[in-house]
Amino acid sequence: MSTILQEKKAEVFKSLHERPGLFVIPNPWDAGSAKLLAAMGYGALATTSAGLAWMLGHPDGEAAVTREESMHNAREIVGATDLPVAADLENGYADDPEECAKTILLAAAAGLVGGSIEDASGKPEDPIYAFELAVERVKAAVKAARSLPFPFLLTARAENLINGRPDLPDTIRRLEAFAEAGADVLYAPGLKTSDEVRAVVRAVAPRPVNVLVGTAALQVPLDELAELGVKRASLGSALARAAYGALMQAGEDLRKKGDLGFVGKTVSYATINNLLKNRYP
Repeated sequence: MSTILQEKKAEVFKSLHERPGLFVIPNPWDAGSAKLLAAMGYGALATTSAGLAWMLGHPDGEAAVTREESMHNAREIVGATDLPVAADLENGYADDPEECAKTILLAAAAGLVGGSIEDASGKPEDPIYAFELAVERVKAAVKAARSLPFPFLLTARAENLINGRPDLPDTIRRLEAFAEAGADVLYAPGLKTSDEVRAVVRAVAPRPVNVLVGTAALQVPLDELAELGVKRASLGSALARAAYGALMQAGEDLRKKGDLGFVGKTVSYATINNLLKNRYP
């Protein structure tokens, strides 16, 4: 990708975070799903680590996907549409802050204009990095992002709530520290109530907040999230789960009952084929 094109995408992505209101950033898992979502009119895309792991035939979790696999997937998605793309960069694929920084530079080289670094270690016995190390990792990632010739938006994620640590005060403390370290967007997956969302938004204001939707845990509609001051709503693995769920249900109906009823509910061959004919660049 040319530097000029990437700069334009970066500016578009930045502007989405600066304009009034909330925007939804859906999460494709490959080039095909990216092209379909782009055709629906979304303004930006973000990768999903779970969706990628499943696409590769792995369960999501500790070291399910390598940095090289993630970068390859990112390049495929970036090349599929003209939309700005951010990536789920997990824990930077390393404990060391300098490796987190390297991951940001590799992400930019893959054509991405944003990405997230989380404070989850990926180790079941010790799932969350110590506070000081978590902050140092974000600082290193921020420094790498600022070295780029375009605004690479760094999202810092506090992962307590989805790693068996329902400690909202510590989660907010971490998000505040990540904001102080220079993170552009703050994100705590696993928020469950309007009050929790409001507390996070207020704590890191005026920095934009991403909220994970499409989960059973959070039953707050998008318009209410917008009223609470949320800037960005992502879906994580929800769209991949919807696709795989439809496949599993159709397969079960066919195997157990010989039921082909699912065919009448599918999108037509021509519809998908015609959407994927649109080539970029």
